[in-house]
Amino acid sequence: MPRYPVAAITDEFSPDLETAARAIASLGMTGAELRMVSGKNIIDLTDQEVDRATAILRAYGLAVVSIASPVFKCVLPDAPEVDTRFQQDVFAAQHTFADQPRLARRALEIAGRTGARIIRVFSFWRTVQPEACFDRIAEALTGLAELAEQAGIIIGIENEHACNIGTASEAARLLARVAHPNLQLIWDPANALVAGETPFPEGYAKLPASRIAHVHAKDCRVTGHTPEWVELGTGSIDWTGQIAALLRDGYRAWFSLETHWRGPTGDKLEASLICGRNLVRMVG
Repeated sequence: MPRYPVAAITDEFSPDLETAARAIASLGMTGAELRMVSGKNIIDLTDQEVDRATAILRAYGLAVVSIASPVFKCVLPDAPEVDTRFQQDVFAAQHTFADQPRLARRALEIAGRTGARIIRVFSFWRTVQPEACFDRIAEALTGLAELAEQAGIIIGIENEHACNIGTASEAARLLARVAHPNLQLIWDPANALVAGETPFPEGYAKLPASRIAHVHAKDCRVTGHTPEWVELGTGSIDWTGQIAALLRDGYRAWFSLETHWRGPTGDKLEASLICGRNLVRMVG
């Protein structure tokens, strides 16, 4: 059996949730993250659609481990200009700063309906001066963590290269500033690489391992800040070293596949099955 529970973001396999769930379960994975279902962002699903999605996953033995929300994936008003070097992935969710309180409330509702214990959030689209946004990001995440505490939910800030908290260094600074136990990190080494950092061992060494709640697994090679997504385990991320270090440091939570690679024939289902087998083997 793997040393860690393993999950996947469903739409990396297929926009059809049943197809995705069947494939994920076939790999021996036991968890799923919901980001998009049938072309709709998770935050825009009705209660009935959320309940149906949860039922499909449970029928395949998959727990909903995280709501991969788009909260704070927007422009921060009155901030420096957006850094155009980084591609912004929106996953069918284009919302403004004014929408964020509603999105946060809805994410908490969806987490409650699905049983997910983590809500993924971001740190606003990356500007040319991320440090100038730091105080406002910390304030926003503190408020979100306080809301989540009432619901027994973890807010997982993902280090996202297209957002202001993109590297381990930036994430470590934020976690030191916001000590609230309901704010933890979704560690994505590949995102840190795209943001210009060597994620392991240098970046990871700066992180408080006890504040890592979740890990996203994908792989790439990077030119400038442009990633070439590749088969998991064949790119520039030292996944063998990273997994061993997490085990050493007491991490026992989920590894979740976020493929991004399009595979040898452009078939995302095939690509995700290949990467999923690699991930299950690596954490085993």
